[in-house]
Amino acid sequence: MTNSIAEISQAKAILVIGSNTTEAHPIIALQVKKAVRKNGSKLIVADPRPIALTKIADIWLQLRPGTNIALLNGMMKVIIDEGLADQRFIAERTEGYEEFKKVVDRYDLELVSQITGVPASLIQEAARIYAQAEAASILYAMGVTQHRSGTDQVLAIANLAMLTGNVGKENSGVNPLRGQNNVQGACDMGCLPNVLPGYQSIADPHILSRFEEKWGVSLSNKPGLTVTEIFQGALAGEIKGLYIMGENPMLSDPDIHKVEKALRSLDFLVVQDIFLTETAQMADVVLPAVSFAEKEGTVTNTERRVQKMNKAIQTVGEGMEDWKIICELATLMGYPMRYRCAEEIFQEIADLTPSYGGMTYQRIEQEGGLQWPCPSTQHPGTKYLHHRRFARGLGKFTPVEYSPPAEIADAEYPFTLTTGRKLFHYHTGSMSRRVAPLQEIYPEGYLEISAEDAQAINVASHEEVVVKSRRGEIKVRALISDRMPRGVVFLPFHFHESPANALTNPVIDPVAKIPELKVCAVKIERLATGD
Repeated sequence: MTNSIAEISQAKAILVIGSNTTEAHPIIALQVKKAVRKNGSKLIVADPRPIALTKIADIWLQLRPGTNIALLNGMMKVIIDEGLADQRFIAERTEGYEEFKKVVDRYDLELVSQITGVPASLIQEAARIYAQAEAASILYAMGVTQHRSGTDQVLAIANLAMLTGNVGKENSGVNPLRGQNNVQGACDMGCLPNVLPGYQSIADPHILSRFEEKWGVSLSNKPGLTVTEIFQGALAGEIKGLYIMGENPMLSDPDIHKVEKALRSLDFLVVQDIFLTETAQMADVVLPAVSFAEKEGTVTNTERRVQKMNKAIQTVGEGMEDWKIICELATLMGYPMRYRCAEEIFQEIADLTPSYGGMTYQRIEQEGGLQWPCPSTQHPGTKYLHHRRFARGLGKFTPVEYSPPAEIADAEYPFTLTTGRKLFHYHTGSMSRRVAPLQEIYPEGYLEISAEDAQAINVASHEEVVVKSRRGEIKVRALISDRMPRGVVFLPFHFHESPANALTNPVIDPVAKIPELKVCAVKIERLATGD
């Protein structure tokens, strides 16, 4: 996030796009509700389904799945045509505006309405609200990124923020909502194929030599593989062994039949986890880790805040802290790792990572967490980014064109499937589905479908159906819901009994390599008697 969670409640306008915030990020949703109910903020929600926030929204843009870019470009054309762009910000802080403007100019409201299904008047009103606000915040999540055009969708959001000067100042910004408590921290620590900790490029020989000297090794300057590329490599016989930590791709990745085939193609699979997940059940070796309550360390949340975790209970069973497992393995493999505690590892992080350079355990605990960049021990941390300049100097407008999803509904597969989370369960359910009260509330997955669609295929609520895509099929109960537009159905992905990702499309964004989990074409059939 460019800005902080607390700033959301002070924004004068908020655009929520691709995020069912109350179910996937309920604490952040409280800030949105506070902004609207207590501070009179204007709220715009762009989502194919009515979500809880649409009830308090000033405008609900009910767009077709996968049409975010067209909507955003349409809003930006309104802003430019009506003279609502922040020309001073554009002139002083950005570059590439004229090229960007030429592309946006083609997205007139009639065309955008035709693509998205959103009335032109609502697009125009949303654009005006966002552009005229003193400070406007954009919140987005995987409804934006999990598309083959995900990178372009994020660039379009950045374009909108820069066009109106809503970045680099308080209560505004471009604010992605991370899906888990330390996704941001994992990225910060170099869990990406082309960077070292702190997003320092492996292609920079000066940076590489610093890490080589610290670690006493020779490092490659060749980028590694993304998750999707690793599975492709396994299928091709190029990846022979895989070490998976705290991840359950047998439920969370698209086209899980293909994932299973890739994992079975390996010579050796190691899984390190706290439970025997669907993925761990396939492993040659399972390394028992421990939960957050059994270990000490830090996490970095979605607002870039580094927070301290303290051990609350003694280790259960034979589990070990992740860092200890890694150290023992490295030592056995010939590279001694002699860290004595988690704090010593954090000290090395601060030494090698400029954005963490001023952080210590003591400061983090005393100050209730610190937001990076925090380059020195005198630095207070950074509440919001890009205050006077962008990291690259000038912010760059990037022209992006709308392209449809890889699969659209047709005569053979007439429904559009989208997937997501439910409030009562977490990710692949490996933890939350072991909690009896949560299981009582939401014990199984349901296919949410509109009453019109259910009637057309003669399916009753809670009747079991077969959902088929070009990749697989599942059995699941139908749930007739007034939340679903006609032609669109929804599945939560938490449930191994009805795995949504047996259906989803593994086609990837060519830049970020993220799969198009949010849109695919399916057909729905009543379960034949006797099945």
